[in-house]
Amino acid sequence: MNGRKPMVMVAAGGTGGHMFPAQALAEVMLRRGWRVKLSTDPRGARFADDFPPAVEISQISSASFARGGMAAKALAPFRIAGGVIGAALRMSRERPDVVVGFGGYPTIPALGAAWILRRPRMIHEQNGVLGRVNRIFASRVDRVACGIWPGDMPAGVEAAHVGNPVRADVLERAGAPYIPPGDYPMSILVMGGSQGARILSDVVPEAIAALPAGRLRDLRVSHQAREEDLDRVETCYAAAGVVADVRPFFRDVAARMSEAQLVISRAGASSVADISVIGRPSILVPYAAAANDHQSANASGLANAGAAIVIPESRFKAETLTEQIEMVLGHPEGAAEMAHAAMSCGLPDAPERLADMVETLADGGRDA
Repeated sequence: MNGRKPMVMVAAGGTGGHMFPAQALAEVMLRRGWRVKLSTDPRGARFADDFPPAVEISQISSASFARGGMAAKALAPFRIAGGVIGAALRMSRERPDVVVGFGGYPTIPALGAAWILRRPRMIHEQNGVLGRVNRIFASRVDRVACGIWPGDMPAGVEAAHVGNPVRADVLERAGAPYIPPGDYPMSILVMGGSQGARILSDVVPEAIAALPAGRLRDLRVSHQAREEDLDRVETCYAAAGVVADVRPFFRDVAARMSEAQLVISRAGASSVADISVIGRPSILVPYAAAANDHQSANASGLANAGAAIVIPESRFKAETLTEQIEMVLGHPEGAAEMAHAAMSCGLPDAPERLADMVETLADGGRDA
């Protein structure tokens, strides 16, 4: 590598589900002495503030066929093509040693350019079902890593199970001691992705308000809600006398999760990974509109281990949720068993395993 620091380009889409594992890999590669460059779009750049300062950030032109009106969708191929050309020009100068895509349309320019220039390249799929972009590139990269096993791979494509990388602040709390529910202050953490938070705001406050008065007296709630839902969620908790911290985004989610007796969440891959590594009982509500119902696949590992209660959206009503919350908080031994089972599903070494794959690929471990 001619005496220079090796460089990895991580490409990730505009959601936390793609950006969080990209951040986790970036943290490890920097510790190993690599340069790291992030390729994303303006939506993804919103999450870039949490990346280490040493990461070089490059915003690229991309587009989605899934959002916008007819005109936007008609222009999408041209914007994507422009992004690929721009990425190829930059990549021909920078010559990254490895390009790693984490899914989402904003990864197309970087992976497309790497394919054109024949740079070593790989993808990481976080979910139990391959996303659209990763499915396109699965047969056009040198390596495929997956976060949940078994993965749904196209014919002829082999994948390595490394787990879903979690960020350093989550790893710091891996296996944090769990305090079972009891007659003392308890915490519930409620979180959903930007697309899936609405139904949690509709159902969870009402369900918690219906808990027995003695239970409510001890509860503290951290609830992640969309901006437009903040006022009504806060009002519902206040009317029930519940102390609640309601925000659009928690930057200290790992600390809040480690202090929680129960997590109520969508079943995004990163959320499931955080819950598993820290080890907490959870009630998971898979996002019904997720492509190929991949959140149900994500939730199955924790559910099968006895670590999570899964409620499909079709049955996600306040009465049902109240019963399930009380089932966890009213049975301390069972809650502790769920926490232990969740931790048994965690792969805290996933960032290192993925970094090992990157270094092996950079050292010439490419397919012929």
